[in-house]
Amino acid sequence: MKFETPATTNPIDQQKIIGHPTPRVEGPLKTTGQAAYAYEHHAVLPNQAYGVVLGSAIAKGRIASMDVEAAQAAPGVIAIVTAANAGKLGKGKYNTAKLLAGPDIQHYHQAVALVVADTFEQARAAAQLINIKYIRTDGAFDLASVRDTGVESKDQMADTLHGDFSAAFSAAPVQLDATYTTPDQAHAMMEPFASMAAWQGERLTLWTANQMIDWSVSDVATTLGVSKQNVHLISPYIGGGFGGKLFVRADAILAALGARMAGRPVKVALARPQIFNNCTHRPATIQRIRIGTTPDGKITAMAHEGWSGDLPGGKVELAAQPSKLLYAGENRRVTMRLCTLDLPEGNAMRAPGEAPGMMALEIAMDEMAEKLELDPIDFRILNDTQVDPVNTKRPFSKRQMIECLRTGADHFGWGQRHAQPGTQRDGRWLIGMGVAVAFRNNLLVKSGARVRLDDQGTVTVETDMTDIGTGSYTIIAQTAAEMMGVTLDKVVVRLGDSSFPVSSGSGGQFGGNCSTAGVYAACVKLREAVAQRLGMNVDEAIFADGQVHSGAQRVPLQDAARKGELVAEDSIEFGDLSKQYQQSTFGAHFVEVAVDSATGETRLRRMLAVCAAGRILNPTSARSQVIGAMTMGVGAALMEALAVDKRMGFFVNHDLAGYEVPVHADIPHQEVIFLDETDPISSPMKAKGVGELGICGVSAAIANAVYNATGIRVREYPITLDKLLDKLPPMI
Repeated sequence: MKFETPATTNPIDQQKIIGHPTPRVEGPLKTTGQAAYAYEHHAVLPNQAYGVVLGSAIAKGRIASMDVEAAQAAPGVIAIVTAANAGKLGKGKYNTAKLLAGPDIQHYHQAVALVVADTFEQARAAAQLINIKYIRTDGAFDLASVRDTGVESKDQMADTLHGDFSAAFSAAPVQLDATYTTPDQAHAMMEPFASMAAWQGERLTLWTANQMIDWSVSDVATTLGVSKQNVHLISPYIGGGFGGKLFVRADAILAALGARMAGRPVKVALARPQIFNNCTHRPATIQRIRIGTTPDGKITAMAHEGWSGDLPGGKVELAAQPSKLLYAGENRRVTMRLCTLDLPEGNAMRAPGEAPGMMALEIAMDEMAEKLELDPIDFRILNDTQVDPVNTKRPFSKRQMIECLRTGADHFGWGQRHAQPGTQRDGRWLIGMGVAVAFRNNLLVKSGARVRLDDQGTVTVETDMTDIGTGSYTIIAQTAAEMMGVTLDKVVVRLGDSSFPVSSGSGGQFGGNCSTAGVYAACVKLREAVAQRLGMNVDEAIFADGQVHSGAQRVPLQDAARKGELVAEDSIEFGDLSKQYQQSTFGAHFVEVAVDSATGETRLRRMLAVCAAGRILNPTSARSQVIGAMTMGVGAALMEALAVDKRMGFFVNHDLAGYEVPVHADIPHQEVIFLDETDPISSPMKAKGVGELGICGVSAAIANAVYNATGIRVREYPITLDKLLDKLPPMI
């Protein structure tokens, strides 16, 4: 199905099932332990062996020698995979570094060997017996020190130079020029990177934790030098990914290599320290923001310049991207520079670009509002735009930023905020409120599905879409039920298998909208097949209550499959509406904090997110996505930072003991309000993404609240005690 014109009224608009709060259809399987994750397919294959990955002890250099003799002779050892015996390995499209190193080392904990043994304990013990001598070379491990070497990454985001920023900024009566930094951050998902591999001749079956099935099948095939048709990837349940599992990692490739060498199935899970240093992370950024306005607050000049680092051949973190679109202004400069670092690979993490970018931009907007003596909300509203500020002939398909701010202000009690920082107290606690806009673009990706109808009236959906805890099973079931006029218990959803039609996959908050649109397209074809089998005109047929109605004719849906199962398959393919309209999602975050006037301890008191993100397909799972994203924003604001050893080139706090993430006790009452919105420009579902919108701006809202409470402006995340202690106002 080609989606080339705005959606009109369609069966989804009935909203008999779509749009209603719905518990996860796979919830009972997960809560009773029946949902098997990548490392848990114990009953699928007999005679499984265990692989343990050995990571490089240096960040940059070469392996001078590797002695595996003692390890090979250790009890239970079946095989040891190294670059010397693995055969020629290709490089996948989505991998910056080699997944099995040797002799060159590109980053710390890059995999250098896999030990396969009868038990995990035997493999782990033997891995410690491998004797490696390295030749260490100097590397670059500090973004600030290489900032001046950054280059434009035109294939990702070419410079946006609109109008004459320099002249407009120089002439602006009110100016802000500030620099902000965000640190390296870890995904820290609950489920580790894990895979189990088995070969049948030339055919590989790989059970793994992966968000993008088709991407990964291609990369596995390219890396191992086999045909794509000989790779079967299975990933029905994923215990969190946040973008880290978009790509094939060392666990998958080494499990496959180990299974081939051992001649039996092999399972591999990366230890938590290996996950932090071997896999991808959100890279640190440096961001300089300059804003010039008229005396009454209209933005006349805006520059957002950013720097981030990655391995050679890596990608830039698009932190400056939001400043291309979010606020009005005739003159702007938006640039990103990529610096070469020899740290582990930087790549996608929940809302890449917008999440760290909004951490800076939304503090800058607050700082500017203060200079202008304007309320922060009023300043943002004053500079709203309903068109792309660089291409004013291109309107936003839907943009309810102002409505989000006003709704949130009314609900949160923004009028009670003390405009003068440091003036509201509750005993020893300094109280403050903060606000920030949420913004994330709406991405569209081709997505397919197959639907089946059997003679019991059961509709089965098959698509390689994944569920990373986001609720994909449920919204896909809701879509099929709505389209075919059946109840949810008559729908079976099968996901995460490369033998199914290629979907959008889970990432970029495009998964929910695009995958359900693909199911919609397949169901349109199934409805046509049902009508034809029943001798009805599909344009007149009504699918409802498990029956098909046409005029006076009323037939049970299952009758259409009496002579055999009906199968339909299709994909949603998006036309150029995204070129005609700017498609984005918007929101507003409100936070109240209390800061201890003696210790600088920051406690959250209340959080509110107001979101405008198209039709909300399942308010239950959508709310869960937003509050989860809000919680990640709390971590980014107050505690999360990978500490870089700038001498040796690795992340020191590489586990959940040293890398702190929020826990239940850190998070207060959270509210989420979804504005009533449908966007017919987006898809037949009239939906958009929401899972990443929820993190964008949260950290800045907290930083702004801390400033309102204390009068201390922190521009370097996270906002830890040391950045507040010596600047706190005296206790009363």
